[in-house]
Amino acid sequence: MRRNMFEGAIPLSFDSLRGIDILDLSNNSLSGEILKFLEDFDLQLLNLSYNHFESEVSIEGVFNNTSATFIEGNGLLDATNGFSSTNLIGVGSFGSVYKGIFDHDRQTVAIKVLNHLRYGASKSFKAECKALRNIRHWNLVKMLTTCLSIDYEGHDFKALVYEFLENGNLEEWLHPTPRIHEALKEPESLSLLQRLNIAIDVASALDCLHHHCQVPIVHCDLKPSNVHLDYEIIGHVGDFGWTRFLFDATQECSTNSCSTYPMFNKLHILCRQ
Repeated sequence: MRRNMFEGAIPLSFDSLRGIDILDLSNNSLSGEILKFLEDFDLQLLNLSYNHFESEVSIEGVFNNTSATFIEGNGLLDATNGFSSTNLIGVGSFGSVYKGIFDHDRQTVAIKVLNHLRYGASKSFKAECKALRNIRHWNLVKMLTTCLSIDYEGHDFKALVYEFLENGNLEEWLHPTPRIHEALKEPESLSLLQRLNIAIDVASALDCLHHHCQVPIVHCDLKPSNVHLDYEIIGHVGDFGWTRFLFDATQECSTNSCSTYPMFNKLHILCRQ
């Protein structure tokens, strides 16, 4: 419902929309108070930016996330030098990942831009938001914010902004190419101890997802390119576009319908010399 030139207050009838996952009312001319019942909504994403609301924003319920910010597509455009090829650091199933630096605080981030032409991209966006919105763990990639907008051709623009991890992903270390090789810090090959530590990092992340979330989460696409390494070569699991939640018994994770790499190969490849 963004960019529809809506005016006036948020309708009280919205209280009946308890089943929605995303509420984006940005870039309208809405005014008045931000209704208190929105606190109780179980939303993956709430965007009320660029309106004329007059009340203070609550700090309860869905609003109780001080780290969440919303940015316009132009901010991402500037941060990535117009999504230039020199800022491109990866291409995945549903989009491309760029390195970006925000002007206002010089923070370096990784920006995943979803390809609206790819079937399943929108579903992937929702899955990542849902999986990471309430999870914080040392060995999971941290999602900083999201961006929903319209591009210059009138298409939906969806992007996810993550913390930037300096040493790329595990795939680049196990099977380096000349381009990646130049960017990596020494050592250029992982020692056996480093490989074992990364395996422990991944296991720790999976333990969190499987046993310490309110609803158990199955990653469904775990592979070396989805394990990201920080400056200390600590592993962080990312890329949750194929995520499944175990409360839905009808959703099964299989290599045919979900993942892009056989699940049983992960630690074998990781530890092989």
